[in-house]
Amino acid sequence: MEISSRGRVFLRHVLLAVGSLVMFFPFLWTVLSSLKDISQIFVVPPQWIPDPFVWSNYPASLEAMPFVQAYMNSFYITAIIVTATLISASMAAYAFAKIRFPGSNILFILFLATMMVPKQVTMIPLYLVMDRIGWLDTHWSLIVPGALFNAFAVFLLRQFVMGIPRDLEEAAVMDGAGYIRIYWSVILPLIRPALAAIGIFTFLGAWNSFLDPLIYLNTPEKFTVPLLLNNFKGLYTADWSLMMAGTTISVIPVLIVYIIAQKQIIEGITLTGIKG
Repeated sequence: MEISSRGRVFLRHVLLAVGSLVMFFPFLWTVLSSLKDISQIFVVPPQWIPDPFVWSNYPASLEAMPFVQAYMNSFYITAIIVTATLISASMAAYAFAKIRFPGSNILFILFLATMMVPKQVTMIPLYLVMDRIGWLDTHWSLIVPGALFNAFAVFLLRQFVMGIPRDLEEAAVMDGAGYIRIYWSVILPLIRPALAAIGIFTFLGAWNSFLDPLIYLNTPEKFTVPLLLNNFKGLYTADWSLMMAGTTISVIPVLIVYIIAQKQIIEGITLTGIKG
């Protein structure tokens, strides 16, 4: 029996709703666990609703570790990485898409090839480089590699820039604009959806990064939020209630950014270029 178009739409929405609930379940479990006593978290059968609600887990988690300092560290590291990535990636995308120079295509292919290299391959060489230049246990070891090299960002932005009509550039040249003026006044305003998407992806990656801080940082005062949360877990025991409370707090900035910029995220993901 053929399903009507309205039935297909309804079925699609049901499947999306079920998928959303499945994806939302871990976050719901985290929030509920953050309001439980530690003895209630792993009881069998599971106790979904905390009884009683232990609101004191939140101030206790903030007092147990230097959370305020970790938040400040994560905020300023993430802000620098996002800003520098948007600037450097958009400049590189403009150069690869619109400026012809010897070997540009080969260089771009080599640039994209770095996306195929697993992070584990470069981990030890990069650690040795950081050690040689004295950046171990400093935030520079997190900021510089994350801010100045993002092949995915360059690739996505290049696709947008290639879709910009060349007539706009020629008109700017006729008005006496150079490469920098064209980049600033013509290119950037037209690729704002892609910049927003790249900014969100970069923000999520930098804010949630755990492996890099674990490798390079040793001083607790320099820890980021994900690395500090790991300190709730000891050798034999873990304070899961406080860890869940701290995890819930750490998710708040991500939720705020997504709620504010969700329209730009969707536009940046769905569009592959600007048609003229």
